[in-house]
Amino acid sequence: MEPITRTLGHFCHGLKSKDLSADVVDRTRYMLLDYLGVAIAGSLAESSQPIHRMLARTAPTGPCTLIGTAMKTTPESAALANGAAAHGVELDDTHQAGSIHPGVVIFSTAIALSEINSKIDFGQFVSAVVAGYEVATRLAMAVQPKYHYQLGFHPTSTCGVFGAAVTAAKLLALSEEQMLSAMGIAGSMASGSLEFLAEGAWTKRLHPGLAAQNGILAANLAAEGFQGPATILEGRDGFLSGYSRKPIPELVTEDLGKGFEIMRTSVKPHACCRYMQSPIDGLIELAIEHDILPEQIKHVEVAVLEAGWPLVCLPRKRKYSPSNVVDAQFSMPYGAAVALTHRAAGLDQFAGESLRSPEIKNLMGKVVLEKNTRIEKNFPREWPSIVQIELTSGKRFRKHIRFPKGDPENPLTWQELSTKFRSLAERVLPADRCAQIVKSVKGMKLSSALRDAWKLAARPDEQSLPAN
Repeated sequence: MEPITRTLGHFCHGLKSKDLSADVVDRTRYMLLDYLGVAIAGSLAESSQPIHRMLARTAPTGPCTLIGTAMKTTPESAALANGAAAHGVELDDTHQAGSIHPGVVIFSTAIALSEINSKIDFGQFVSAVVAGYEVATRLAMAVQPKYHYQLGFHPTSTCGVFGAAVTAAKLLALSEEQMLSAMGIAGSMASGSLEFLAEGAWTKRLHPGLAAQNGILAANLAAEGFQGPATILEGRDGFLSGYSRKPIPELVTEDLGKGFEIMRTSVKPHACCRYMQSPIDGLIELAIEHDILPEQIKHVEVAVLEAGWPLVCLPRKRKYSPSNVVDAQFSMPYGAAVALTHRAAGLDQFAGESLRSPEIKNLMGKVVLEKNTRIEKNFPREWPSIVQIELTSGKRFRKHIRFPKGDPENPLTWQELSTKFRSLAERVLPADRCAQIVKSVKGMKLSSALRDAWKLAARPDEQSLPAN
């Protein structure tokens, strides 16, 4: 068998910013702004508060920013907190073919490590981030999302830790053999259970933080000479065979260097599971196009991708009766109901009064979920949906969404992304500070110093929290 781990490690170790096109560099800026927005807003999430309290009590102070707060701590602790915060609002990026959220892991790792070395510039940062995306997404594709989910694993965590280890190894200037060991060590840290779905627990939000923290730990161990297995991916007891019933090993290295997976990663306009985004797009479009009001609706049909079925459709009773924010963010009936009621599906629609609304509860009961082979044809590279609405008058409307908003084929413009960023970040930071962050990120050059860049994402005064 091809030495997959060594081939991937060799490529990532040698990757430099000069090897990347202007489009790839700009895409990294774009994804960075998206990450910062969700991390800043996520610092307010209920699930982020215990992490902040724990770190305030147990972690030493350090040079690294806890985004959205006034706290400073060590790289490992910052990566943990920022990764969990950025995943806490379900608005972070998604790589379709791997069904993984790479940015929340990779940027949490890269930002933390860039704060401990004043010599790291944006060029080094970009090459480390692109390499991390490449590793995490290629592994996610190779284990095949459907089969990885069937074993109860969350790829953002299991595959993400390898990407974090490579990103950390590059920013810590490890040798190629040390990077290989870091990947091998990360293999013993590949974890992340889907059991959070059973009762709307917060552990999913912790997964990318743990992956980022462990990636840094793996790289630091390797830097000191700790040895990891050089066959961690392809070995008999390696990651590919242990984490999928039907792995496709060749996807890890196929066409390596001919394109970059960060260019195939989407951003989310809606604050919920990516498997719900396409149907929500379709329902909002129909509601606006035909001016459909909830009281006019008799019946709603939503075709859901088979891989997403256990995430957003099962168990049926819980999906039709979400009791908390996490439940709602992974309930296709709820997502359909809020889309049709509010013609929006942002943070405010997945919390507060909407969760207790009798109108939304009634509309959820009219939502029928179904599987449709037509939308499976090009999965996982495409995540389409088909939605249909029947009115009490007998009129029927249908919409087929091939590429949901935010996909590379249907992207948010820079302006739309900036609007998303401000809508999130202004929950924590003043408007002028948010505008400064947008300008800073868009203006980053390969030679730009980074150590002080992240201070803009910190709250200057813990007492000066803007009203939501």
